[in-house]
Amino acid sequence: MRTKSKFTVGSVAFRVFLYFYAVVNLYPIVWMLFYSFKDNAEMFVTNPFGFPKVFHWENYVKAWKTFNIPVYFMNSVKVTVITILITVTITTMFAYAVARMRFRGQETLRLVTLIGMFLPLQCIMIPLAVLVRDLHISNTLWAVIIPYVAFNIPFPVMVIYGYLRSLPYELEESACIDGATIWQCFIRVIVPNIKSAIATVVIFLFMGVWNEYNLALILLTRNNLKTLPLGIVFFQGEHTNDFGAMGATMVIASIPTIIIYIIFSNQVEKAMTVSGAVKG
Repeated sequence: MRTKSKFTVGSVAFRVFLYFYAVVNLYPIVWMLFYSFKDNAEMFVTNPFGFPKVFHWENYVKAWKTFNIPVYFMNSVKVTVITILITVTITTMFAYAVARMRFRGQETLRLVTLIGMFLPLQCIMIPLAVLVRDLHISNTLWAVIIPYVAFNIPFPVMVIYGYLRSLPYELEESACIDGATIWQCFIRVIVPNIKSAIATVVIFLFMGVWNEYNLALILLTRNNLKTLPLGIVFFQGEHTNDFGAMGATMVIASIPTIIIYIIFSNQVEKAMTVSGAVKG
């Protein structure tokens, strides 16, 4: 009896394409890592693309001490963590209300919220700066946290709403029969079943807030309040010729994003497949 060959021409070609695509996407990260350990001579003359011949650890020391990375790094951590916590809390409750409850205007409310995805940030930068000034939160981290929360509400609502619609209503009916209140039903039944969707939202929020530059440039003018993307740009302006330290700075800025993705990647894959909450 003949067995069907596991590898066909099409499958091999597809695998080759995937490996090639992975290399194309991973090489810039690897090159940035190599570049952070080189001096200018090796980077531009003797060995621009290869493995570092000598590891210049002083690039990281210089970036950390001379450039004041700890302050910028902690500012980014505070802004990102607070924004994610507030946004996930608000959007999860809102999506639950419009997906699982019945009230007049719920679909209109959801659509109005999603319109925010198509609102260009550049159109409201000046009014936003005036509003921040009038609220007396200029040159505080809240000057960027509140706008970040507002602008990042539509996408999480769309993701969580779609996931909630896939859950069977029997989950809540069973909880209500057992005497659970609406808050107990939400916290103990719904939230554990949408962890994959929340993980997806967390990754996208983290990448968006951690790397955001335009709003931070306008709303944060004090040096001790700048976030890491702002700090990297000013570092490049002050130390244009120190490319090794610039590379070390970019590696340090990239590490949290990679860690967050590794932690939540499995949950994101589950969210993409939208596996059922109740299995027979």
